[in-house]
Amino acid sequence: MKTQNAKPFLKWAGGKGQLLKEFEIRLPEEVRKGLTNTYVEPFVGGGAVYFYINNQYQFDECHIFDVNEELVLAYTVVKHDVEELIEILKDVETTYLQLDTEKRQEYFYEIRNKYNEFKTSIQPQKYNKAWIRRAADLIFLNKTCFNGLFRVNSKGEFNVPFGRHKKPQILNQEILRNDSALLENTSIHLGDFSDCARYVDEKTFVYFDPPYRPLNQTSSFTSYSKDRFGDEDQKRLAGFFHELDAKGAKLMLSNSDPKNEDPNDHFFEDLYPEYTIDRVSARRAINCNGERRGEINELIITNYKTERNDLSVF
Repeated sequence: MKTQNAKPFLKWAGGKGQLLKEFEIRLPEEVRKGLTNTYVEPFVGGGAVYFYINNQYQFDECHIFDVNEELVLAYTVVKHDVEELIEILKDVETTYLQLDTEKRQEYFYEIRNKYNEFKTSIQPQKYNKAWIRRAADLIFLNKTCFNGLFRVNSKGEFNVPFGRHKKPQILNQEILRNDSALLENTSIHLGDFSDCARYVDEKTFVYFDPPYRPLNQTSSFTSYSKDRFGDEDQKRLAGFFHELDAKGAKLMLSNSDPKNEDPNDHFFEDLYPEYTIDRVSARRAINCNGERRGEINELIITNYKTERNDLSVF
């Protein structure tokens, strides 16, 4: 079901909402002409690109993946039990907004402690009604924590502190219902990016949004998973990109541009030498160093040419 207002229901580090126009002008013609049957996103994160593309174009089926159990849980609840989720969030929002700042802070940490305490009782491979409450808690924490982050420590515990938002919108019924409707043609998977291979053929479009390669030692603080994604993972991903290219699928990948810090860093040119690499401007929304926030270049890599590529100076 197509809808005009299907958008991410969580704020997520590295969200791609600001780059949608850049992705749109670089989509393969097969997607525009409705010749692509399947859309696959192996690192769905907040889902800005998934919600946009699945809403704008026609696919028989979509497959979204992530290694983050909490994220997969939340997508699954939104797809299957959105009305029960909305009822819980109504109560949470009403309760929270009636409190003063001190009481809100106590409420936040009470929810956060329970969220971390009950993590081990959730079976990520087996859906049950307990997931609905947990998804509601995740959305609440995401909307009321500092900077709207999802970040966990090495134990997988949510560790973002309280945020002093005056009137946070914890519940957006329209977006949740629209997202639920759009997810009808979509299978949600918990797993490594390479697990998507079985759904990819020559009539598939795949968009990769892996954890970005850190530009420096301070820019990796936004990790949303207890499992880090280092250079060896980036190399493994490049090998997988080559495998899917050989299947005839259309592929797009975004990542950070190391040349922002070191013009002589050719890491991605070396990994993707035979593919098209464009540089686009993006505003860094989250950085632990406030003085370093601003416009930077990011990379869009494709295994096909578009008119936009031909105009590129790179």
